Amino acid sequence: QRHSIEDDRRVIEQLKEAGKRAFLALNKIDLFPHDQVLPVMAALNEAGVYDEIFMISAEKGDGVDKLEAAIAARMPEGPALYPPDQVADLPMRLLAAEVTREKLMLRLHQELPYQLMVDTEAWEERADGSVRVQQVIIVGREGHKAMVLGKGGSLIKEIGRQARLELTQMLERPVHLFLFVKVDERWQEKRERYQGIGLEFDV
Repeated sequence: QRHSIEDDRRVIEQLKEAGKRAFLALNKIDLFPHDQVLPVMAALNEAGVYDEIFMISAEKGDGVDKLEAAIAARMPEGPALYPPDQVADLPMRLLAAEVTREKLMLRLHQELPYQLMVDTEAWEERADGSVRVQQVIIVGREGHKAMVLGKGGSLIKEIGRQARLELTQMLERPVHLFLFVKVDERWQEKRERYQGIGLEFDV
């Protein structure tokens, strides 16, 4: 216990020397009665370096929401780090390509396990709120192209329907999805193909 008090004092002195103020979170408050915690809070508050003191239980989540809200309120606004069509750290173009590729793999994983890729060539935001997405499915052989198309184009139509449905639900707006199939026997050797799907790969 003496060691923890010395740690507190050292932190307080460092804050004073730096001319900084901070938030203080007292964790594990569920293990102690309030009549023991309150005097500690009062003593730390008298140090004059804490803007706010929070009593929390990180394990149970008690008081954590108030701490998070206080931190968020103090965070300065900054420039956008990602383009408008990006969700988290994955651009929507790549995410859309992965959706279509997933649908293809579910149907063709035994025939074409690693021998196709999907590239979103165009992404057009329309005035009516919908989005037009054009993708090319690249395979290495003419025989693979026939597999992707299916009899009379039936398979690619079904893949497009499933991918369009998922993208519409994901984006919460209408999606017009257009799929094309292209044969490129050496696509796996071309650096630009990997760059198109967000990968850095030296061949």
